[in-house]
Amino acid sequence: MSSLNRDEILLLFDVDGTLTQPRSTVEPEFEDFLYNEVKPRATIGIVGGSDLEKMFEQLNGRKILEHFDYIFPENGLVQIEKGVEVGKASIQDHLGEATLQRFINYVLRYLSELELPIKRGTFLEFRNGMMNICPIGRQCTREERNLFNAYDNEHHVREKMIAALKKEFHDVDLTYSIGGQISFDVFPKGWDKTYSLRHVTKGTNYKEIHFFGDKTEPGGNDHEIFNDPRTIGHKVASPHDTMRFLKELFGLN
Repeated sequence: MSSLNRDEILLLFDVDGTLTQPRSTVEPEFEDFLYNEVKPRATIGIVGGSDLEKMFEQLNGRKILEHFDYIFPENGLVQIEKGVEVGKASIQDHLGEATLQRFINYVLRYLSELELPIKRGTFLEFRNGMMNICPIGRQCTREERNLFNAYDNEHHVREKMIAALKKEFHDVDLTYSIGGQISFDVFPKGWDKTYSLRHVTKGTNYKEIHFFGDKTEPGGNDHEIFNDPRTIGHKVASPHDTMRFLKELFGLN
């Protein structure tokens, strides 16, 4: 059981698979537990690969701006503190337009030649600090998402595409990270979820920073922050798992 006060302990949560089931919305029971039992005992924040709008979708809207002390969309490339955006990084400024277009053109060409059981729409999503690449297309149904995930587990579609990108762009400062069921993220080296730690360790006195995430294996988008020496990592498989860890941490029934 933690004996630290609220200002000394920080809890950072992944969203998908940690606070919610994959691409689902947070359960009322879990939300109530987090805001009423956990938040009085610790500073809380979320750090996800998706953008702020997707966080709103999964966590019941804009009220998260009031409830979370920190919100880090896009791996922390966008920094929101106490509901106010305080910083933002830009992948186009970092890479330059020529490299960016060479990369995007290659991705679109690769995907145009890729044969899958099904394809839908929105294959590349451009964000502030990263690009999200989705071979099936993000406009798929939940059933189609599950179908692709099973197909990908067998045929390693995303892994093979990442291998091709690493070979083609070996000269470019990029990292590739598989998260969720259908897509993977591409971002400059060091722009993984540990980017959020730059913000929370600056001018603060946290004695413990805990991170909760499900994709902690190498190549997963929680791997780097889970293994960072500045954090105490907790690998979870579901929101139920997250709740169990939190109850143990604070001695709650």
